[in-house]
Amino acid sequence: DEVVTCFRDGIVTLRKNRRTAGFTNSLKEIGYQGIRKGDLVIHQMDAFAGAVGVSDSDGKGTPVYSVCQPINGANQYYYAYIVREMARTQWIAALATGIRERSTDFRYNTFANQLIPLPPPDEQAAIVTFLDAAETRIRRYIRAKQKLIKLLNEQKQAIIQQAVTRGLNPDAPMKDSGVEWLGEIPSHWEVRRFKFTCQITSGQIDPREMSYRDHVLIAPNHIESGTGRLLYTETADEQGAISGKYFVKDGQVIYSKIRPNLRKVTIAPFDCLCSADMYPITPNNQQIKPNYLMMLLLSKQITQFLVDASLRVAMPKVNREVLTNCWLWYPSVEEQDIIMKYLDDKFSPLDIAIEFAKNQIALIREYRTRLIADVVTGKVDVRGLTFAMPEAFDEDGLLDVDEDDGYLDDSLLDEDELEGMDDEQPD
Repeated sequence: DEVVTCFRDGIVTLRKNRRTAGFTNSLKEIGYQGIRKGDLVIHQMDAFAGAVGVSDSDGKGTPVYSVCQPINGANQYYYAYIVREMARTQWIAALATGIRERSTDFRYNTFANQLIPLPPPDEQAAIVTFLDAAETRIRRYIRAKQKLIKLLNEQKQAIIQQAVTRGLNPDAPMKDSGVEWLGEIPSHWEVRRFKFTCQITSGQIDPREMSYRDHVLIAPNHIESGTGRLLYTETADEQGAISGKYFVKDGQVIYSKIRPNLRKVTIAPFDCLCSADMYPITPNNQQIKPNYLMMLLLSKQITQFLVDASLRVAMPKVNREVLTNCWLWYPSVEEQDIIMKYLDDKFSPLDIAIEFAKNQIALIREYRTRLIADVVTGKVDVRGLTFAMPEAFDEDGLLDVDEDDGYLDDSLLDEDELEGMDDEQPD
């Protein structure tokens, strides 16, 4: 059997249907349990975040899941909706035990003893039919907006690629860079190793010290993939940080060493801390500006080089030696400023369109949350309604989840699982 995964958006499906990367897998075929199509699956450690749903496939799954079959005519799809509503209202979080950060211990015995509103079977079926139809339409809308955002970001990536590998003058003479994976660059540009132009901060601090607890702590999941944009911030105290972190100065570049294909890099907007899974980098301003270095780290060439050189494990990691020996290419600092001004001008309308699409997604998700809550708690009566289910649609590999890029999201990493597993985990 293939592996079934329960995701935080309530989808329970074969892992391959969504992605194959970003998971920690069992080293041996031990510890799995059977999951069949139609089983209600509750992620014991992620239920608080909505990882509850009905499997659409036969397969096998981690023992961290509670796998339930309906009895006495119960409608497992209705139960999935009502338990996800328990998660939304934080009822599950209130019931949970355990000390693990951003997780719960919501086991079957706890779930089985909960009082749950139980309408007659025909009303359960009506609720499921109505919500399934609404969910399908909403997912289609969200995926259309996600696809638009993806295309706009790809357009930004193409602009970056052209600017940092060819410059702004299409007639500039070119030369062989001498680096196999880089190819030609403008003849007046420099090519030097990372370690001769940048310095990586070393030496960690304890975030529990009083002087650091109120500092913002930036982790990879705070950064948008491929754009360098900081999505949100939390203090070290809010995150419950206990292990060593790096102190980062305003203007330093912060690059995630975990899963380089996600291209998580940003510039510190103020003095802060960063996760030990990131490298704080200080470029030599006489050679390369921080914002230009960030663009280089977002380029396809460097990303591919670091992906190829990263450790071949479930959670690929760029070690310090690989990064410091990576090649960088750049013009004069004056030309770098001109290129960055060009990129800012080109990105401005694209960023406005991306932000507008994201706001639309946020609003429709708000609507969906309210609709589900009202229907499953009886505030909206859907009995007797007739409507056609929308046609199936191609999900096109896009997820109806807040992608943090999934980084450090247990529903995506799924790494709380089996004894005997390779559980090299991020900090």
